[in-house]
Amino acid sequence: MAKKTAGREMTVEQKLEALFKLQTILSKIDEIRTLRGELPLEVQDLEDEIVGLTTRIEKLTGESDTLKRDIAVMRGKIEEAKALVERYKEQLNDVKNNREYDMLNKEIEFQNLDITLQEKRIREAETGITEREETLQESRHTLDERRADLDVKKAELEEIIAETRAEEDKLREKANSLEMTIEPRLLTSFKRIRRNSRNGLGIVYVQRDACGGCFNKIPPQRQLDIRMRKKIIVCEYCGRIMIDPELAGVKIEKVEKPKRKRPSRAKKTEE
Repeated sequence: MAKKTAGREMTVEQKLEALFKLQTILSKIDEIRTLRGELPLEVQDLEDEIVGLTTRIEKLTGESDTLKRDIAVMRGKIEEAKALVERYKEQLNDVKNNREYDMLNKEIEFQNLDITLQEKRIREAETGITEREETLQESRHTLDERRADLDVKKAELEEIIAETRAEEDKLREKANSLEMTIEPRLLTSFKRIRRNSRNGLGIVYVQRDACGGCFNKIPPQRQLDIRMRKKIIVCEYCGRIMIDPELAGVKIEKVEKPKRKRPSRAKKTEE
């Protein structure tokens, strides 16, 4: 159902007037938020960076722990291989033929190669742990710095918000009450226009025969339609809703062009 005012449906003029009042309130809220500057974005960036650093630290810690477990397993394999080498060497004393002797020597050689391989892998793992520990130390240091920066930025932001919260809440309450009087489809279109415009203006008045948003010239017939207030008219260039200055409560002083003086005819001299 379309929203009504004073028990009847709003006229186009009333809709435009309500939209402009809403725009004025929302622009004041935008100004308050502008006072906060880049602080909200800086706080968000720091929070995102802290999350990234925390994730990185957790990943590096997990990789180091995995490498340490791998080293423990590899050292266990080395001990097993060494035990087998000692056993095979003892068995060499009891061989009965050359075939058994060659097989035992091959097993000993294989186990020694496995020991060499495991020792190489251990060295690589230890290097990986050292590199990760260095990166971890740097990441933790950076994390501490970012957390300190975040605390400072948050304190600054909270101070500014505290100073402007009461005024913003009051304006937001007025805006919400005004939005209740505007039909949903028109309100949705207005908010979409506001969202897509750089300066947050969804409705503008005509200034010097041009759109108050993009400053493109408006044809005279279209200006007349805007002054008639019989339908919602949008700028064909930027899509903003347009109203006449009088409805916006703006007095436009007409600059009168100076009249040109006609050159006086030179009097004929009497002969």
